[in-house]
Amino acid sequence: MVDLYNQYLQIKKEIDEAIFGVIERTSFVKGSEVTNFENELAKYLQVNNVISCANGTDALQIALMALELQPGDEVITSTFTFIATAEVIALLKLKPVLVDIDEETFLIDCSKIESLISEKTKAIIPVHLFGQCCNMEEIMNIAKKYSLYVIEDTAQALGADYYFSNGQKTKAGTIGHIGCTSFFPSKNLGCFGDGGAIYTNDDYLAKKIRSITNHGMSKRYYHDFIGVNSRLDSIQAAILTVKLKYLDEYHFKRQKAAEFYDKELSNISWLKIPKRVSYSNHIFHQYSIVVEGNSRDKLKSYLEENKIPTMIYYPVPIHRQKAYEMYNFCDENYPVSNKISQNILSLPMHTELSNKQLFYICNKIKSFKA
Repeated sequence: MVDLYNQYLQIKKEIDEAIFGVIERTSFVKGSEVTNFENELAKYLQVNNVISCANGTDALQIALMALELQPGDEVITSTFTFIATAEVIALLKLKPVLVDIDEETFLIDCSKIESLISEKTKAIIPVHLFGQCCNMEEIMNIAKKYSLYVIEDTAQALGADYYFSNGQKTKAGTIGHIGCTSFFPSKNLGCFGDGGAIYTNDDYLAKKIRSITNHGMSKRYYHDFIGVNSRLDSIQAAILTVKLKYLDEYHFKRQKAAEFYDKELSNISWLKIPKRVSYSNHIFHQYSIVVEGNSRDKLKSYLEENKIPTMIYYPVPIHRQKAYEMYNFCDENYPVSNKISQNILSLPMHTELSNKQLFYICNKIKSFKA
């Protein structure tokens, strides 16, 4: 699904020098490499503050902690996403309020958000799924109307561009009050372990978030907030600084692979290729097709028999997960997510895909009898 080794070989000299530089300096935690990476990512995103942390799940949890929500407060998010988004809400004893998705884009259905807002609602977490943005202009209008916080989950869309109706362009994650991302190795910008970051234009929130990531300290041994231990280590920061220089190139390569898939697969009657929205570009963290009928699992098995890896993101929406039964979600409220979870399939998508590999994948799909 992701060829990380060959990607590494393309920039091996730079990566090795960065890693050994940290080893020689032996500043493995909170070294200068971390500050440098935060500054470089802030420049790339054109945001005032970037605070790195240990992983993307921590990023979401710390963002919520910074808002000082109270147990029982409600946070709205999508039911069709990785569990971490809802998990951090539940861990903080907040209540996840789940929204169904748009059938064409798999993104949160904005038309359903407002009806779920109550006097306990305090925040919305839109998930920029698979590499393109949710309709942030509409979400921000709803948030402003009801005085809600917005935390953008950009784990799958770091570097995607959002286009406002007035022509303004900005990066995903910089529109809401806080943006969060993951540097898990398979992400478009991935490190060689775990890592994450939080970003905001609010200087007060940034100062608070930075403190929370480091045990709530304002200065050493002085703790102003209840915090956690969530730090990006210096080696990962050094690796990410190198790879950040190539991020737009990585996006371009993924987009070219997606164009190849589009051209080869668009005329297959039983298959739907990913739809692009008009207000965001797509950087293709995943290339996810929808297989009509009941053939998805058969296609998956057929491709795997032919040495083509595939993944299902996500086979069980959050509202159907056993761990969340306590919230008594009504299954009938999520018909689109229920349907898509049975029909979606992600194909190999990474920066090292060759035309030969893409031809092979597409030809095998064409030869499949649905």
